[in-house]
Amino acid sequence: MNGTTIRMPARRRLAAVAAATALTAGPLAVAGAGSAHATGDQGRASATVLRTGLDVSLLNKTVDVPLAVSLNEVHAPQSAGKTALTARLDGVDGGQPFSVLRADVASARATVSAHKAEARTELAHARLHVPGLPLLSLVEVDSVTSSAVCEAGRTPVATANVVGAVTVLGKRVTLSAGGPTEVKVPGVGEVRLELSQRQTTSRTAAATALQLRVSVNPLKLNVAEVEGTLTLAEATCESPAAPAAAAPEKPAAEVEPQQAAAPAEVAEAGLAETGGGSVTPYVAGGAVALLVAGGGAVVVARRRR
Repeated sequence: MNGTTIRMPARRRLAAVAAATALTAGPLAVAGAGSAHATGDQGRASATVLRTGLDVSLLNKTVDVPLAVSLNEVHAPQSAGKTALTARLDGVDGGQPFSVLRADVASARATVSAHKAEARTELAHARLHVPGLPLLSLVEVDSVTSSAVCEAGRTPVATANVVGAVTVLGKRVTLSAGGPTEVKVPGVGEVRLELSQRQTTSRTAAATALQLRVSVNPLKLNVAEVEGTLTLAEATCESPAAPAAAAPEKPAAEVEPQQAAAPAEVAEAGLAETGGGSVTPYVAGGAVALLVAGGGAVVVARRRR
């Protein structure tokens, strides 16, 4: 076939192009599906046994000293847990270290995994003091706990509990979840307590076992007023984002197989190329019959002559 060019029919050319495109796009489609498994945002968790936000005014209000103390404050995934039992403040008690909190148990723990963020706090047999009241506890608690659990794809959960007796400024009180409890001591001050606060959203949770609003005016030890808030047993979390679902892979373009033509179709196609058709044999047979009949008529005529 030297010098002869064989052309592929149009239908077969289109099928070959489609097959080549499918083979080329196949690896790209797989790579795209793999990138859809992107990791979601990492979860977060934090826990704090004690947090203070107090202002201490010295006698005659000549000096204001902020009392900002946190005990066993942890954040995950950076840190895991702390169990210190005391929190101290310097410079407000005649220059001597001042113990804000003492406890038999004081633990805070925060953990984060690929699917869950969790924070827990526990405080037991604790006594909380403020400057100006070195001998009288602002509050004493038997046991307070809080926890926050945020798991990907699930509703976050926040819990907080105060168990046992609670004593405020020397008075034993009964706390109510229905509203704040107020304790007033003439000549000393007043404390407002909020019990077991919990908040949740679709991805976050926060729990506080006990929050106190303090206003104390003891007029002793060069201290005039102490005002602000204290928070006991706080836990917060934010759930990790759920992994993105893998995008469905697109199927490769289907290539319709070419079927071999039947012999009759080949013959018919050949006749079509030469201008013939399927009735050609019948036409040829009729012509032969006419010739035979014509030849017979000529013979008869000659015999009559």
